[in-house]
Amino acid sequence: MGISRQNRVEVRSMLTAISSKPSRSGQIHTFTALDNAMSPHTVHVIFYYPRSPFGSFDLDSVRIPLSELLSMYPPAIGRVTKNPEGILEVKCNDAGLRILKAKVSVGIDEWLRSADGHEETNLTAWEDMPEDPSTWSPFRLQINEFEGGGVAIGLSCPHMHADATTLTVLLKSWTEAQRRQCITHPPSFSPLPYNLTETDAVKSDRDSFSKPIAGTVSTKTTTATFRFSGSAFTRCVKEHSIHEISPKATPFDVFAALFWTRVALVKNKSDRVCVCVDFRRLLPNPLPYGFFGNALNFSSLEMANVVDMEVGHVARLINEHVAGLNVEKIRSGLKRAGSQRKMYGTDLTIVNMEHMIVDGEPLMYETVFEEGVKPMHVSYRIGNNGGEGVITVIPSPEKGFGRTVAVTLPEEEMSKLLSDQEILRLEPEIILKGVR
Repeated sequence: MGISRQNRVEVRSMLTAISSKPSRSGQIHTFTALDNAMSPHTVHVIFYYPRSPFGSFDLDSVRIPLSELLSMYPPAIGRVTKNPEGILEVKCNDAGLRILKAKVSVGIDEWLRSADGHEETNLTAWEDMPEDPSTWSPFRLQINEFEGGGVAIGLSCPHMHADATTLTVLLKSWTEAQRRQCITHPPSFSPLPYNLTETDAVKSDRDSFSKPIAGTVSTKTTTATFRFSGSAFTRCVKEHSIHEISPKATPFDVFAALFWTRVALVKNKSDRVCVCVDFRRLLPNPLPYGFFGNALNFSSLEMANVVDMEVGHVARLINEHVAGLNVEKIRSGLKRAGSQRKMYGTDLTIVNMEHMIVDGEPLMYETVFEEGVKPMHVSYRIGNNGGEGVITVIPSPEKGFGRTVAVTLPEEEMSKLLSDQEILRLEPEIILKGVR
């Protein structure tokens, strides 16, 4: 008899990791206007390893490197408070990072085959901010051990604090500290450039703060993940004559165009999408990968009757849109952000993660605790997104032109997308779709 899904992840213990060195007395981390705009959402990153990179987390050989790393991240181990003006900020008081240890009652391969996006959130931790947040840990790490070997490491936080790149770099830095290597992308807490956006703090009442997984959503959504090989990309480009129409089309452009047109078909609409792009490396003076916080641009893109358009023409539109992002457009997008009720999913949202490829290597698959054991899969999830859905195009573990596409849609629409022949003919491996 199968195990109930509600019982497949059991949290068995919790502890707090603290920094090895105290923070500067009185240190405060302030939120930008963009940070405040992200407050309805949470961000979750889950790294799957075929075997546990450490025998026991209780061993000093594991906890000491993490504590040393946390001394570089005071805002991640601080606590949320309000200043006398009622503005939320982080008091860097070295209160620590909450760590949960959990046991998963199935093997890692069975989990990837049978779990869905909602159940996958059980591999990360979340609590709503209490009335008194002085002891509440915004950043939470959960270590999940699978039956028969394998481990998933989940890191989550309110999106108000940081974006997916920040969490990825933090985890990668932990692996480097564990292996006694130099930290490739040390954290940077410098503010966004003044000429980019006004970063005045925003007075925010408690109700505007993140209410992610438990938040009320008008339409029940589900998630599936499609893993495409490099040969699938080449086949798609050839069959749709994409490089004849758009010679500069990237894997993101191609897969974003493919899924936009197919999702538009199941919705019978979606001529407009929101495109989310990380702007760290798009500025005249690029921000470092270690920039701590949010560095995301959200912009609207429309194409009439997109469902009837060739994938190549849609890919060209997307390519030109992303390539045209400049400081002026990013500044304009940041000014609009504060007026949005939700940043993800009010329109169908397409998230570009091409910036995570550094010198040909995807950052997320360079999070290596021990030589030769790379993550077998990395998931990115946004909590409390709107009902129109989110498409996230992520670099593949095989590098090259392969991509992983995670899609969140209303359940009825997802069932249609999973049987879409234009997608299936590219022979993706479909995981985390909730079918057992």
